[in-house]
Amino acid sequence: MKGSTAALVGAGATAAVVVAALVQAVGDDPVVGTALSMAVPAEYQALIEEAGNTCPEVTPNLLAALLTQESGFNPKAESPVGAQGIAQFMPSTWESHGIDGNGDGKRDVWDPEDAIPSSAKYLCTIAQDVKNVPGNKQSNILAAYNAGSGAVQKYGGVPPYKETQNYVRSITALANQHQGGGKVADTGQAATAINAAKQMLGTPYSWGGGNTNGPSTGVCCSPGGQNGKAVTGFDCSGLTLYAYAQAGISLPRTAAQQYTASQPVKPGQVRPGDLMFYGTSATNIHHVGIYVGNGWMIDSPRPGTKVRYSPMDTMRDLFAVGRPTSNNNNKEI
Repeated sequence: MKGSTAALVGAGATAAVVVAALVQAVGDDPVVGTALSMAVPAEYQALIEEAGNTCPEVTPNLLAALLTQESGFNPKAESPVGAQGIAQFMPSTWESHGIDGNGDGKRDVWDPEDAIPSSAKYLCTIAQDVKNVPGNKQSNILAAYNAGSGAVQKYGGVPPYKETQNYVRSITALANQHQGGGKVADTGQAATAINAAKQMLGTPYSWGGGNTNGPSTGVCCSPGGQNGKAVTGFDCSGLTLYAYAQAGISLPRTAAQQYTASQPVKPGQVRPGDLMFYGTSATNIHHVGIYVGNGWMIDSPRPGTKVRYSPMDTMRDLFAVGRPTSNNNNKEI
């Protein structure tokens, strides 16, 4: 929010702690979606339903997607630049736009009962600020929430900031991911995907490599300079794309896009076939693997390696677990 990306699930914790939380026994609050097509933590559903109808420009799904992106529904989240709470308000913005949502006589940025209604109200205020800006109204509202209304007005739409563009793209995808009738992978499809991935053990890593038909040459070049054009194989998301295609599930091409095309999985509900996402936020997912059980996954880790079994804590920034959802509108890019 306001030019910052909140630290989410994996930030500030070791991978071992995150892994332990993910595989603990069932018993946490369930993810529910009775009145929302997006899944949200049960304790925030009523708040989001009510606040998401503050004005015509804001919907419960849009608000839920924004909170997912901003903090992962963590009411104690604090970004490195000082954004605070579940909605990641900067102190100056909270001072101007925070409200006493629960009527207890104080405005508390750390209290979701204040912060969630405040976030919706602020979105509505922004909607009025940018109502005359050309382009997609929802995109302009989200861009203004991240970069400020002035930037959207200055550039006549979403400003040319990579973070803001990714922010808008990610939240839009999250808000829409369960509205298209997509079907979540069942246990049979998960088993098919795992078996398909197993058949590819030992296949070389190729940056940008892999498609629905199997290994392929990739593209140039990885951040480390590896030229995928010279290698036939898979990168991490190419492997998951291929594996789930064999099960009839169509996934987008990149790990970040696959995250938005997956249903969130709560701790204690992780099962084989779920996708393990690594990164610092929804817009910075850099790796994905297929969970196979007992703390292990199949993945294609990085240039110079091959498709293999890896422990879930092979990387320290496990961000989330998702269950793939088929979407006929997904296209490889």
